Amino acid sequence: MENSGGEPDVVDYEEKTDEYIFFDCSAESPKGRRSFCYDREALDARKEHKPQNDVITAAKEMGIELLSEEQYRYLQSLGKFDLKTSSWIKTPKEIRELGGALFCDRRYNTVFVYHNGADSYYAARAFRGVLKV
Repeated sequence: MENSGGEPDVVDYEEKTDEYIFFDCSAESPKGRRSFCYDREALDARKEHKPQNDVITAAKEMGIELLSEEQYRYLQSLGKFDLKTSSWIKTPKEIRELGGALFCDRRYNTVFVYHNGADSYYAARAFRGVLKV
């Protein structure tokens, strides 16, 4: 996580599995993971101006998973993140099958969940990860 600008930190501990939960806790979505579309299918569907990678592939290569909406909201309960950026989150299969993907940010002291085409990418949008050790 650190190699791409993330700041992993322990945010929880699961007694049942004896695992520590790490989230990306950088103030803004990590710079080294920005301008990626959602998944390989979306990347392959782009005819021109393809981004460098997709978030699902990049997360897998890093050995982490995207935060779910619930995990993202939990992260936001620990501090104020993504005040100027946004982060892709796990997208339900039903939404993804229709071409969409979800992302979150914090504006006006409120956490918002939005949608975009999975093939879209922006300079201010990346992804945050979760790792269980």
